[in-house]
Amino acid sequence: MIQVNLSLYIHRLCLYNRSHTPGSCGGVKCVSDVFTELRKQEETGQLVQPVLFVLLVLLSVLLYFAVSLMDPGFILSDDTDLQFMLGVTEEQQDMIPPATKSLRQRRCGHCLLQQPMRSKHCQTCQHCVRRYDHHCPWIENCVGERNHRWFVFYLAFQLLVLLWGLRIAWTGFTYVPIWHQWLRTNGVLTAVTMLLALLSLIVLLLLGSHLYLVSLNTTTWEFMSRHRISYLKHCGADENPFDRGTFQNLWGFFCIWGTVVWEQVYFKEGSDQV
Repeated sequence: MIQVNLSLYIHRLCLYNRSHTPGSCGGVKCVSDVFTELRKQEETGQLVQPVLFVLLVLLSVLLYFAVSLMDPGFILSDDTDLQFMLGVTEEQQDMIPPATKSLRQRRCGHCLLQQPMRSKHCQTCQHCVRRYDHHCPWIENCVGERNHRWFVFYLAFQLLVLLWGLRIAWTGFTYVPIWHQWLRTNGVLTAVTMLLALLSLIVLLLLGSHLYLVSLNTTTWEFMSRHRISYLKHCGADENPFDRGTFQNLWGFFCIWGTVVWEQVYFKEGSDQV
């Protein structure tokens, strides 16, 4: 039940994520137009904080386009000798449980290419994606092996922009003793602050869920569809053949570049348990 609820939660966050980038940029623009601490610093020539804030916003936008346009790890060609490429020995092949023999030769039914372990065909992109996490409708791209870390960086910088925008917005409120006059004076800024607070919460939860899954070395797809994935459905409920410990999982995700042969990790884990 916990896994089902968390799966629905991640799915809904991905849908909400479609609006947080334009919403945050619009909110930041409104904040910059109000007489806030940032505006005061601009007018007095104290440009350090305004310049840093603008650079952070630009970096967030650049990361958005980078993640949107980057190849997430599309599989574009077939491999004539998959076993040689994977470096899987015959002894390791013999250690595969009979119930999972089908994962030796997996071929996509849509693009007819052999799929490395942890890859999945995306119906929207019409390609198989290595270490598939999910298809993000807002960036109109898959999140996979090559752009997943950048997607996490993007969420982190987006959260910094939103939180900094909240702090700036807070300094723009004008004290008025009468309630209806206060609302008339600060109405727009109040609405923008509430929007930034909502978007901050959504991005924080989305970033937290991705970091949690990364720390376990699992993907959104694997977490939500574990019972249907050939190489996971025969594992125990708490068993993850790709989990190498929190530190190594995070290190491998953020610091190791290039394609990981997940078959070797999978078979090594299985041989260690024999």
